[in-house]
Amino acid sequence: MEIVRHHYPPEFLNRIDEMVLFNRLGRDQIRAIVDLQLHDIQALLDEKELALDVTDAAKSWLAEVGYSPMYGARPLKRLIHKQLLTPLSRQILVGSFKAGDTIHVDQPNPAADSLVFTNA
Repeated sequence: MEIVRHHYPPEFLNRIDEMVLFNRLGRDQIRAIVDLQLHDIQALLDEKELALDVTDAAKSWLAEVGYSPMYGARPLKRLIHKQLLTPLSRQILVGSFKAGDTIHVDQPNPAADSLVFTNA
């Protein structure tokens, strides 16, 4: 807070009603956010009668690649959208998965930059 007072003039600070300081997210918290995001995706898939089975390797990869101590969970959200939600949506649209299927998501090669979707 002292840094803010030193950097901005009092006239500007006087116009701000409230300041909220955030602590950086740790890796455990990012992993928990991965689980929350996957739960939300499963809720969307429930409407299509599809199940989602994500391996620990895939979850760990998402948490590791999406981790940014500076930007919090925003990079993780973008990564999940780019690497999971968009490709999965495309595969559903082309008919790779149909009602009643279980979609298995894995990341067998941590050096690779994508997830693998199969019908379990």
